[in-house]
Amino acid sequence: MQEIVNLPKPNLEGLMSLEQAIVGRRSRREFLPKSLTLEQIGQLAWAAQGQDTRSKYRTVPSAGATYPLDLFLVTEEGLFHYLLAKHALEKLSDRDLRSALASAAWEQGFIEAAPLTLIFAAQFTRTTTRYGKRGVRYVYMEAGHAAQNVHLQAESLGLGSVAVGAFDDASVSKVLTLPGHLEPIYMVTVGYCRK
Repeated sequence: MQEIVNLPKPNLEGLMSLEQAIVGRRSRREFLPKSLTLEQIGQLAWAAQGQDTRSKYRTVPSAGATYPLDLFLVTEEGLFHYLLAKHALEKLSDRDLRSALASAAWEQGFIEAAPLTLIFAAQFTRTTTRYGKRGVRYVYMEAGHAAQNVHLQAESLGLGSVAVGAFDDASVSKVLTLPGHLEPIYMVTVGYCRK
């Protein structure tokens, strides 16, 4: 039986202006061994792939509303899949996969040290069926939009983040036990930073 973790409603009024988040955003790789709260994790997941509950518009633009991305989260408590319609996490594993994920990312140790890594996996056919080969470009553009939201949200929460593109796709897929139709394309690691 699957375990569903309901997330707190996203906060729609932050304490930092967008401009402050933009100017403060930096790639940070030195994380403190401090877990994030469920509120913080929920806010980051919402920024990455959430929606407005009233209008149903998403936080990230998608070519033709094809929505090719699935969001997975790795914490010390396990592996989760974000369910945007419920604003909840589906727990897929209770194993701490951070070390294995760091190994799959060519031994980037900060992934193991950080309390959270968000992984964007794409089902390219959701977009390429409509747009052909050009749809591949649109999928990567959407991943960039989503990741930037995470970076800015992290900054506004007083957290650091770093984009991770250097990883072995097959190894990451194995760590996450992704189904064959999903390919990992982007990761963002988030946590409290050493000042």
